[in-house]
Amino acid sequence: MNIDFSGTQISLQPTKIVCTCRNYMEHAREMNEPKPDEPIFFIKPPTTIVPDGSIIELPSFSNRVEHEIELAVVMKDKCKNISAEDAIQHVLGFTILLDMTARDMQNEAKKRGLPWTKAKCFDNSAPLGPKIVPPDKIKWNDLEIRLSVNGKVKQHGRTADMIFSVEELISSASKLFTLYPMDVIATGTPSGVGPVFPGDVIEGYIEGIGALTVKCGKSP
Repeated sequence: MNIDFSGTQISLQPTKIVCTCRNYMEHAREMNEPKPDEPIFFIKPPTTIVPDGSIIELPSFSNRVEHEIELAVVMKDKCKNISAEDAIQHVLGFTILLDMTARDMQNEAKKRGLPWTKAKCFDNSAPLGPKIVPPDKIKWNDLEIRLSVNGKVKQHGRTADMIFSVEELISSASKLFTLYPMDVIATGTPSGVGPVFPGDVIEGYIEGIGALTVKCGKSP
C-alpha cells in the first residue's frame, strides 16, 4: 500500500508486523493477565494491512471482534541485535495501527494452549495510517492516544504509560529476528478494548500523527 511520508507517497510493504502483548498495565489488568517481565511478541502477516479510509470486513468465524489502537513504528533499514540506545536511528517514522482481534477465538486458543493465528491474522486486521511521521517531528514516548467508535471514546491514554518503551521494544524484537526496511512494530494498546459490529465507524487518534478512520463491513 502507499502511504504519506513527509509529503511524499511511499510504498509500505513490510515483511512482517511485530505486535506487542500487554504493554500497558491497565490493559493487562482488563485481560486478567500479569505484568510481563519482558516484551511478548506475536506476528501478523503483511496481508492484514489495509489503509486509512477502508471498509474492513469482520470475519464470519468470530462473534466478537474487538478494537485495539496502537502506536506503530516503521523501520528504516535492515538491523539485528541493536541496543535500545541505538534503536531510533533505525526508525523511519511512526504511524497508527489497529490490531483488530477476534477475541472469542483468542480466548478459546488461550484455554487450549494454541497459537493466536485465527484471532489475530485474518485479512483486514491491521488498518494502518494515515501517514508516517519521522522521529524528529514527534515525541513518541509521551503522546495522547485514543480510539472512538461511532464518536464515543472507548480507549484513552498516553504512550508514556507503556511498560516497555519504544526503544526497548525495537531492541528486544531485533534480538529475536532480523528487522527489514518497512517492517512494522506495534507497541501495545491501552485499556478499554471492546467489540465492534457491521456499520460501526472506528477512529483512532494519536497526537502528532492524526486520525485513522475505518468502517466495519459485513462478514464475507
